[in-house]
Amino acid sequence: MSMTPPAPDAPISPARKWAITLTVMVVAFMQILDTSVTNVVLPHLQGSLSAGLDEVSWVITSYLAANAVVIPATGWLVSVFGRKRLFLICTTMFVASSFISGAAPDLTTLIIARIFQGLGGGPIIPLSQAILWEIFPFHQRGLAMAVWGVGFILGPILGPTVGGYLADEWSWRWIFYINLPVGIVGFLLASACLFDPPYLRKAGRIDWWGLGLMVAGFGCLQLVLDRGEREDWFDSPAIVALTIVAVCALAGFLIRELTTTDPILDLSVFTDRNFATGCTLISIVGFGMFSGMLLVAVFTQKLLGYDAWTSGLVLAPGGLGNIFSLFASGIVTRVDQRLMLAFGCLLNAVSLYMMTSLTLGMDYWALALPRFIQGFAVGFIFVPLSTLTLATIQRDKLVNATAAYGMLRNLGGSVGIAVITTLLAQRSQFHQATLTSHITPWDPETHARLGRWASHFVTLGSDSFTAERQAVAMLYRETVAQAQLLAYADDFWLLAMMFAVMPLLLPLMRRIRLDKPPVGAPASERPPVRVVEEGAV
Repeated sequence: MSMTPPAPDAPISPARKWAITLTVMVVAFMQILDTSVTNVVLPHLQGSLSAGLDEVSWVITSYLAANAVVIPATGWLVSVFGRKRLFLICTTMFVASSFISGAAPDLTTLIIARIFQGLGGGPIIPLSQAILWEIFPFHQRGLAMAVWGVGFILGPILGPTVGGYLADEWSWRWIFYINLPVGIVGFLLASACLFDPPYLRKAGRIDWWGLGLMVAGFGCLQLVLDRGEREDWFDSPAIVALTIVAVCALAGFLIRELTTTDPILDLSVFTDRNFATGCTLISIVGFGMFSGMLLVAVFTQKLLGYDAWTSGLVLAPGGLGNIFSLFASGIVTRVDQRLMLAFGCLLNAVSLYMMTSLTLGMDYWALALPRFIQGFAVGFIFVPLSTLTLATIQRDKLVNATAAYGMLRNLGGSVGIAVITTLLAQRSQFHQATLTSHITPWDPETHARLGRWASHFVTLGSDSFTAERQAVAMLYRETVAQAQLLAYADDFWLLAMMFAVMPLLLPLMRRIRLDKPPVGAPASERPPVRVVEEGAV
């Protein structure tokens, strides 16, 4: 049974506020989990569906492309369907497509189901943020976003672990079936708790040109970023063609949205100084966060030989540290949010700098400590940054603003993964060329190393000639591994420098303080916050 929507000026009870928070957190966690859970089951898909790696990688690409297309349109979709109805539609589409994905008899069916899963999952995050930002007063938003952020951060951490365990012990199909009970619970909670705000305006005419340009632009851009490394970037005619379409469509989309009276994505929110700066910063944060987690996961599995479960356990301390810091960030309304953000960025830079000291013999705790510090730092980044970015946005533009904010975070993450993986390959080749140029038969260290390997293989039963060949092969493998190790260190160094310089942008933002409303003013007209002009952090 659905609860009665509150009167426009009536306060929402604390019990209902936290019920709504639990609702959006459950559904958002399900969506975030599915963004990363498929990465570790690609080998299982290859064997089950008799497909190559390049073919099954479309299971990930199709989901991300659908996400990229629908997120910018979230505000417009709310005006068409209403906030509660859209949330229920998205949840239903996500759950239904999850079932079809799990039952898919072939790869084509799975990819089509993943497209609908991405379309259903995309609006959930911006909708969740807008709902929480609206129902909680300013002094409680830090705690509310912290509670919701637990699910948001744990999703990418638990995804590889849960996905690897289910695929190994049960079947890859269970990574989709597990969404069914979670989604049904989320649907029932949303039906009972959510409501449409009284200020919600219905959409006018449909901007078909804007809609078409948005789908073409963001869809092609996501395909370029996701497929570029596999296709050797601009040496591929397909990537070149997709890039041209993306650039032209996005340029047309921006022009169209700035000139039409009924835009799909209202760009006027970018005239707010805090919002424009915050969106720039969240794209950088997305760049660093998503690419950093990918580096740790790939490093542990490719160079240290961890399985998906153990690799997920390396990421787990980040979630633990994040829980501590997210609840500590409940003080976000009492201090200068820019100081908290600067602390989080610098602490994250320290954790990434610690990862530049990688070795092939490092143990679990040498990896877990930087991850714990990084997770602790994240709580001091996301909550104050969202506070600074969204606090001065008008209520009727919140969904549109959170959609743009989420779009740029995801876009930053996609760009980060594309750049980091490309740099990883290039720097590996560079270091390999540098190292091999110093390995000669006349070098005493090289000669001694070859001798030790040859003796090792002789003791295993090889003749002297075969042992020498095997020793050369092992020396080459060691050289390649060391070159890759140095490339990982270079990538972590780049990410550390990015977070270290981020505080230099914070003076562009204004501190947010709690305001005191005029006596007798109705709740709908009360300004929630006051922007304080302060030039420096």
